[in-house]
Amino acid sequence: MFEVDIPGYKKLNINYLVCDYNGTLAVDGQLIDGVDKFIYQLSDIVEIHVVTADTFGLAEENLSGLPIKLSILSSSKQDKQKAEYVYKLGNTQTVTLGNGRNDYLMLKESALGICIMEKEGIFSQNLLVCDVVCTSVYEALNLFLHPKRLVATLRA
Repeated sequence: MFEVDIPGYKKLNINYLVCDYNGTLAVDGQLIDGVDKFIYQLSDIVEIHVVTADTFGLAEENLSGLPIKLSILSSSKQDKQKAEYVYKLGNTQTVTLGNGRNDYLMLKESALGICIMEKEGIFSQNLLVCDVVCTSVYEALNLFLHPKRLVATLRA
């Protein structure tokens, strides 16, 4: 479990990390170098889920052997599918990472939504609902290893 008390904001008791794949953990379908090492480290802290439309069809191959639970979505209403996934886990116990339009609802409804600005860009409306914006997946995943960064960013 990942716990952090953010003065003037909220106390987070997180059991789950739900990540988008393309644009968040991967670019052009390829897992970003070094992300696998973070996944191994973080899997001791939280249960990691990857929920993806799998645009390039490479998620299963590239995530094989990693301590994650992979869910590949059907082609319709992916934003709602991602939000439902987060609710089933427990949205108040979940941190989400995403960048695309189909990530909007899960970012909005989770305990902590983190927008990632990798090479694919970011859906601008996500900026209105996420709690933190990171310019790389490394910055986002490091928040779990250095929780005082969250405190510094989100405290009132």
